[in-house]
Amino acid sequence: MIDLQFSHVSKRYRITEEQEANGGNPFINKLKVWRSNCKDFWALRDVDFEVERGEAVGIIGHNGAGKSTILKLLSNITTPTSGQIKINGRLSALIEVGSGFHPELTGRENVYLSGSILGMGRREITEKLESIVEFAELKQFIDVPVKRYSSGMYVRLGFSIAAHLNPDILLLDEVLAVGDAAFQEKCLERISELKRTKKTIVFVSHDLGAVERLCDRVILLRQGEIHSIGTARQIISEYQQLSTAPVAHRNSKGPAILSKTAEITYALFQNAEGVKTISGATGYPLVIRLGYTAHEAISDVAFEIFFYSQDNELRCHVTTELDDRRIDLMEGEGVIEFMCPSLSLNPGVYSVGATIITRGAPTGSAIDWKDRFIVLRVDPGKTTRGAFFMNSTWKLSGTKELENTECEMRERTVLQ
Repeated sequence: MIDLQFSHVSKRYRITEEQEANGGNPFINKLKVWRSNCKDFWALRDVDFEVERGEAVGIIGHNGAGKSTILKLLSNITTPTSGQIKINGRLSALIEVGSGFHPELTGRENVYLSGSILGMGRREITEKLESIVEFAELKQFIDVPVKRYSSGMYVRLGFSIAAHLNPDILLLDEVLAVGDAAFQEKCLERISELKRTKKTIVFVSHDLGAVERLCDRVILLRQGEIHSIGTARQIISEYQQLSTAPVAHRNSKGPAILSKTAEITYALFQNAEGVKTISGATGYPLVIRLGYTAHEAISDVAFEIFFYSQDNELRCHVTTELDDRRIDLMEGEGVIEFMCPSLSLNPGVYSVGATIITRGAPTGSAIDWKDRFIVLRVDPGKTTRGAFFMNSTWKLSGTKELENTECEMRERTVLQ
């Protein structure tokens, strides 16, 4: 039986480019400018797919590919410009963990509030309350206002409520970027349980490891169109190749002059235990090993590594040029390691490039340059809201009235 069906669905948005108009009635001028500068943006074009009952389907793609638009259409937040969508069964969407929480209400009160928003009745919530609290590991704090919760406690409670929904079809959008590694594993197992009970799941995520683990099939979107549909492993491999191949020759601003007196021969990633890997996790250690061959002795060089997002933007640049230690290369082969104790990149797929330069060399010249020649997948770890993760510690000090709060914060730290 088919639970979800998209039949030639397209979604168009009207985008206006405002320009200044001089003279005459300001309202009329603004209306004329608006009408004359409307442009069509097609978030989806002729999207066609089906999801069978009990199937878990992943949707992946670069930013702006149309993933969120599909979720909005399925959730009835917006309607298609053309085409038809058929839904067979009760559908619940978890677009944002903790959506609907009121900061002044306690955790218990927010369970009832958020559960109602997500489609549960009061009796159902009451029956599941103990299980929800136990799953979130918040028994001590369930009657504390959520404004006093840490971010980890907040999202744990939000996911726990969603994990106890009983829909026929469940839409999930980046919901696994919650809590620590142990709690993420618990979330994955809960979704696997829902899958075993033949719930239909549509899962949108940048966590490719979770997509591969949970999904029977994966849809790869590109610029609002379906690029390919297939098994999780097949489509994820194709997606990782696309993350580098299209951008490696686009708007490249690399060095124009390469001496090639030394060359980068390979790059690989290792985890904290020194095991080779293809992925890292936000907030956890990562090592990048760059192999090189020097064709002659070279004095005072620097190594650089660049991280590019899926939309071809430089997200991070690290270099040895800022280090006080001088690097001289002897003729022959060698390895240099970049050791990151806490990876700040948020979940996603990144293209990684590297250069060897002479320290202080003018822009546009380098010894060697490998432009986005390897892919790094960053999985959710210690992920928080925002553009990147910042490793930090907290210290609270103040008057005697803050002592109870300080104790409470220590207890929360133990629970996270």
